[in-house]
Amino acid sequence: MGIFSRLGTLIKSNLNDLITKAEDPEKMLTQVLLEMQQQLVEAKKAVAIAIADEKKLQKQYTAETDKSKEWERKAMVAVRAGDDNLARQALSRKQEHETIATQFQQQWVSQKQAVEKLKDALRMLNNKIEEAKRKKNILIARKKRAEAQQQIANTMQGLGDTSAFDTFDRMAERIQLMEAEAEAGAELAGELSGDTLESKFLQLEQAPGGAEEDALNELKQKMGLLEAPKGDNAKQLGSGAPGKDGDKHTKADSTGPIGPSLTAEDLKELEDLDLSEVDKESKKA
Repeated sequence: MGIFSRLGTLIKSNLNDLITKAEDPEKMLTQVLLEMQQQLVEAKKAVAIAIADEKKLQKQYTAETDKSKEWERKAMVAVRAGDDNLARQALSRKQEHETIATQFQQQWVSQKQAVEKLKDALRMLNNKIEEAKRKKNILIARKKRAEAQQQIANTMQGLGDTSAFDTFDRMAERIQLMEAEAEAGAELAGELSGDTLESKFLQLEQAPGGAEEDALNELKQKMGLLEAPKGDNAKQLGSGAPGKDGDKHTKADSTGPIGPSLTAEDLKELEDLDLSEVDKESKKA
């Protein structure tokens, strides 16, 4: 094989490869169907012309047959008139039309058979086109499904690469480092501004235990197990009242220990006591 032959083969192979890669199945099927539709239209036109020729031959055959019958009738008229010579001429003309009618009949029968074959071929072509349409829809659906599967496979292949997950892990570590740096910066800023001690006391005041104790006391008050302090006497009972000698009476000195064990009546009696009389008796003693 010469160098030019080899070069020509190489060029043809490259062109065929480019054409194969450029072919889109959906577009190719659509184009093929368009061409088949055009062929169907042309075939219908050809069948229509053949049917028209058949009808024309049939009419010509019928016309020649009618003319033959008409000359036969005229020959009978000549015979009744006693003119045999005229009758012979009429019969001769009748024979000519019969011969032409026979030829038209043969052509009509042949054309009719051809038209039937053309009709069958047209129906077959139409059926093939309809089948091609159905196959086109199926093939396009298969193509789209294959493309979807290929896309999923490519995506899964990309996910199989650990570089993406490594990037996520690296970004998570960087964010954690940024958070730690931000917390350290805030703590350092608090120490430099002297807010650390104040924040500690604020946290201590907001301890959950105090809120729970307040809620428990409020619940006992609702149940009647503990009565809220009232007026100045309640303050004196809570803190102790100073006497004339400057000594302070505590809860233990005057009434003994006061706690949740005292009832509401006991507290009421303590509030009604005249503490001034108690002071006088204590001085006399």
